[in-house]
Parts: sequence; C-alpha cells; structure tokens
Amino acid sequence: MQNIYGITKTNLEEYFINNNEKKFRATQIYEWIYRKNVKSFDEMSNINKDLINKLKKDFYFGNIDIIKKQEDKLVKKYLFSLSDGNKIESVVMYHDYGISICISSQIGCNMGCAFCESGRLKKVRNLQTSEMVLQVLKVQNDIKERISHIVIMGIGEPFDNYNNLLDFIKIVNNPYGIEIGSRHITVSTSGIVPKIYDFADQNLGVNLAISLHAPNDLLRSKIMKINKVYKIDDIIKAVKYYISKTNRRVTFEYIMLDGINDNKENAIELAKLIKGINSYVNIIPYNETNNLEFKRSSTLKISKFYDILKKENINVTIRKEFGSKVSGACGQLRAENQGGV
Repeated sequence: MQNIYGITKTNLEEYFINNNEKKFRATQIYEWIYRKNVKSFDEMSNINKDLINKLKKDFYFGNIDIIKKQEDKLVKKYLFSLSDGNKIESVVMYHDYGISICISSQIGCNMGCAFCESGRLKKVRNLQTSEMVLQVLKVQNDIKERISHIVIMGIGEPFDNYNNLLDFIKIVNNPYGIEIGSRHITVSTSGIVPKIYDFADQNLGVNLAISLHAPNDLLRSKIMKINKVYKIDDIIKAVKYYISKTNRRVTFEYIMLDGINDNKENAIELAKLIKGINSYVNIIPYNETNNLEFKRSSTLKISKFYDILKKENINVTIRKEFGSKVSGACGQLRAENQGGV
C-alpha cells in the first residue's frame, strides 16, 4: 500500500488508466484531499463504491503527529513524530508577503557541516514524499491559514533525497494539490553538483539556494565536508548552468561565524567570486547552540560585511531574525527531544 499523500497527480492518473478508469479520477481525488481536506476515501461522494474499495486496498491516509510546538512573535516551530517514532522539525514564519514554512527532507543529515546542529545527529533515513507533504498540511491545519511559500531548508540535504524531493515539489506545486507557485518554492543545497545540473534540467522553475558560507576552498573545506568532494569552482559552474536553464536568480547563503569567515578579506573575496552572476547573498546571523563551539559574528561585523558587498555592487540581504523563544538552530528542537544533548 502507498501513502496517498506521496503520489503525484501524474502517477495517480497512470494508476487509474491501468485500472481501466478515466484519468480525471485523479483530479477528483486530489480535490478531495487537498481542497476539501478529507481524511478518508469514504468521504468522497462522487466516487463509486467499487472504486473506493479498490483505493482502500492500494492506498492509505498516513499521518504525522505534532508533539511539541514553540511560539514567539511571527514564528512557530513544530516537532513532529513519524509513524516509526523518529522526529523531524518544521518552522513557520510570518512575513509581510505571506506565510512561509521551512520543512525537513531527512531524519538527521550526513553532510557533517561543522557549524550545523542537524549534522550532529547523523542521518537515519530519507523522509518519504508523504512525510514532507504532511508537514505542510499539518501546519496549515494547525494555524488555520494558507501557507504561501515553502523552503526545503530544514533538517537534511534535499538533494540527498532527490527523487522524493522531486515528487514533493510536483505535489505541492500542482494546481489541484497544495497549489504553491514554483516561484514560491526554494530548495537549499550544500552543493551536490551533479544534482544541481539534473535539477536545472527538470525545468521545475523553483528557486535554488546554495549554502556557501565561505569564499574559498581552504576555508570552506574546514567547515563543510562536502567541499572536499565538490569544490567551489564546480559549484559556481553548476549555478551558472542552473541560471541559464531556468532564468531564475540563485541565492548564496552565508552564515556569519565569528573569527572564521566574517572579516573584510572574506567579503571582498566573496564579491569577486560571484560578481556578474544573477544572484544575491543572504547573510545569516548564526544561531549559537550549547553543543557547538562556533560563535555568532557581532552586529558590527555583520554590518561591515554587508557594506563591503554593497560597495562591490553585490545584491545582498541580512536575514530577518525571528523570535528568540524558539530553539532557533535547525535541528535544535529535535536534539533536545532525542536525549542527544
């Protein structure tokens, strides 16, 4: 049996065709699930009984449970329990342009970035497509408002769960599904270069964010293990290909670590690296945790770094910081509830 929340509309159409049914049945099912929010095939009044019985044999309505929620001004952080007892996180943020959710794509992470709380708890498994979709649905149901933007930037490396990621995007982007516009979906990667090329060829039209965090290989390799496999030059070439194929601007994420990557020379080198690329830099003040030795750059250092990039005509923003009453670092809430701290 397959979790109904994990099947794309195209695959559902194929299912109906293979069972001698009209493919418009897939549209009906999608509308019941994602528009009318039903939790049972028996509630689908325009589907005949024989087909309902067939659907019950082949699909089930899976679930994930909210077991903890932290709230502060303009932010809510959710801890979910999955059917196998594992736990994942999502974060909801309220912006002037809408409501965004940052979802997880894996249980734990194998990328091993030195500054990342998620990486302390190693990868257990990939999330199923349905478990990614349900993060969005459960939060929408909890807040009683529509999510307008999705960022796949929570626990895990999305490109390390590639096929499930693609199906997730197709489901949430489908006009009969959750109906999030492609320009409102962002995938963040630490830089798995072959997947960047393949993702560009998928022509999904979504946004790509690169967790860069350093302007040269020597520094990046010290804080991000993946850089020992995929160097910065390889990432830049892949980014240029992505832009040429999608005509979408790419984000370079840059976490400011005190005394590590936040000096004037780093800023100048970063500007030189990305100059001329259709991109912008998202400067991220670091969320300190008790488990890692890295410290947050001072507000003054962040401001100076920003000013240097601006002077070099680089598009740059400083990520808005939300409430301090939630366990801010990605993976921190899960760690606190795993006995891992």
